[in-house]
Amino acid sequence: MTCFFHPELLNYYLISAVRLLSDIRSEMWRNLINGLINLEPTSQERIAFVLMMVRLGGCFTCQSDSFRAMRGCILCSNTTVKRYKGSDQSLLDLYNEAKIDVVIYMKEVTDYDE
Repeated sequence: MTCFFHPELLNYYLISAVRLLSDIRSEMWRNLINGLINLEPTSQERIAFVLMMVRLGGCFTCQSDSFRAMRGCILCSNTTVKRYKGSDQSLLDLYNEAKIDVVIYMKEVTDYDE
């Protein structure tokens, strides 16, 4: 899957939105969220989290007049995580896949250096 980095997507997952996701699932999930809270929005970890949420929630297919868009990104991401049928370990696996994709993308396309 090709990874396209759009900095404006980071605005939808501000730290307040990320914090709201922390108590939805188990301690494993909460630890992931707590580890992201103090990171810069441009850190590879935060970008990977946004990418994971975009993939999980189908954000690229969201239209401005859709029910998802009308509810907003915070409520949609909350619902997406709550309704995810896989285990918390599989969520972490998706996050780790997204991290790998971000690292590869940053190395190939930009002079991003963290």
